[in-house]
Amino acid sequence: MATSNRIAEIAAAVGEPARAAMLAALMDGRALTATELAGVATITAQTASGHLARLGSVGLITVEKQGRHRYHSLASAEVARMIESVMQIAGGVSLSRSPPRVGPRDTDLRHARTCYDHLAGALGVSITDALRASGAVEIQGDAALLSASGLERMQALGILHHGGEPRSIRPVCRPCLDWSERRMHLAGALGAAICSHALAQAWVRRRPGTRALEITPAGRIGFRRAFGVEEVAATVAFRP
Repeated sequence: MATSNRIAEIAAAVGEPARAAMLAALMDGRALTATELAGVATITAQTASGHLARLGSVGLITVEKQGRHRYHSLASAEVARMIESVMQIAGGVSLSRSPPRVGPRDTDLRHARTCYDHLAGALGVSITDALRASGAVEIQGDAALLSASGLERMQALGILHHGGEPRSIRPVCRPCLDWSERRMHLAGALGAAICSHALAQAWVRRRPGTRALEITPAGRIGFRRAFGVEEVAATVAFRP
């Protein structure tokens, strides 16, 4: 139950220019580091860490540690709606500077690459978005679930075989925070199977000396038919 003290606590956390700028920067759904958010708010990384701790203490942001980095994102859709409402009341003026550029500068790596044994980059994230939109995969927090309809679909496509991987101890699917997109792509047995299938069907080709992948003409058709993913110039999108 909301109390006046709780409302005042949240309002005070939002009502500071640097924190407001950082919250606005997270509105596009990406997860950002403290250094990136410090740049948005034009403050030092040390000062940003204090502000982020304050936002986390009132439940406005969450933190996910991956490797040596800590990535910050809005805690929920409810928080995003609150920030959006405040921005509308403020006159629709953006609270932050241009969004920070994240991930590799190499366009090919940003477009499509492997992340260990699964697809990443714009391609991997778009496939994940498409699977979530169709109800084939559900993602909540750091857990993911392949639905019954999703399993049937993957089996029909020949991506997963009947019986799955009974001897494997790895999860069927799990979310993995994408390095360049800063949104989730799929890892686990399903992510690996999709990558293996794409390589076997020559939908993608490995680029020598790099983790970058090239989407082939057959891949443009295959990804569209299998997942509803469309390749547009140097970006990837999906049709819900």
